[in-house]
Amino acid sequence: MSLQAGRRILREINSINHRFIKGMASQTGDDMEGLDPTQVELLAEQCIVVDEQDRKIGADTKKSCHLMENINKGLLHRAFSVFLFNSKNELLLQQRSDEKITFPGYWTNTCCSHPLNFEAELALDDNLGVKRAAQRKLEHELGISQDQVPLEAFQYLTRIHYKAPSDGKWGEHEIDHILFIQRDVDVKPNQNEVQSTKFVSSNELREFIDNSKVRGIKITPWFGLITQTFLYPWWKNLADIERFKDQETIHKLV
Repeated sequence: MSLQAGRRILREINSINHRFIKGMASQTGDDMEGLDPTQVELLAEQCIVVDEQDRKIGADTKKSCHLMENINKGLLHRAFSVFLFNSKNELLLQQRSDEKITFPGYWTNTCCSHPLNFEAELALDDNLGVKRAAQRKLEHELGISQDQVPLEAFQYLTRIHYKAPSDGKWGEHEIDHILFIQRDVDVKPNQNEVQSTKFVSSNELREFIDNSKVRGIKITPWFGLITQTFLYPWWKNLADIERFKDQETIHKLV
């Protein structure tokens, strides 16, 4: 895909997002009281609802997909997690802003979000839909421009199915597509999304996570699961990461 075509798709994505956000005004009420207005607007986005085999069965708002009352009834949606490494083989971490509705202030991998329910991000061939969503959110959350993270640079590895409550009301229940990418990028965080970032070596990450409880550092559950299960062997083999690709398996970690 050409850069011009990619930018056209991104403009279409942003236009669709804007229409969803405008529609959120009618959905805000007492249950949204005290939450950040920008984050509340994003709750109108249409996530892709899937079954346990990651087959689309419908769509619902980000709000509906993240309410524990719906999660406890089995509502499941598609997501992605990006792990971005620089040329020094260091991993970019982010600390989620305190304005986030789920897991505010938690440290996590580079970018974690959802493909949305429209054609560009529903595409399954070569995992193109989640890769387009990853481009979109890397720019939205971290200010990383599309040309710095071209679609062909993303490597899809596998999927995990997990469930995690954030508090009594909100949580996550996702089939999470894991994407690796190695690029040197310019990071300009959107403070409403990300309050801090840092690059770490694998040894630094081990120490960071091992000492997190003592230091009062919070780690997102999906990042913890991916780190415990997969991350370090993959990290050692960034030059040959494609051999770890597993298109068929969904690892159930709930």
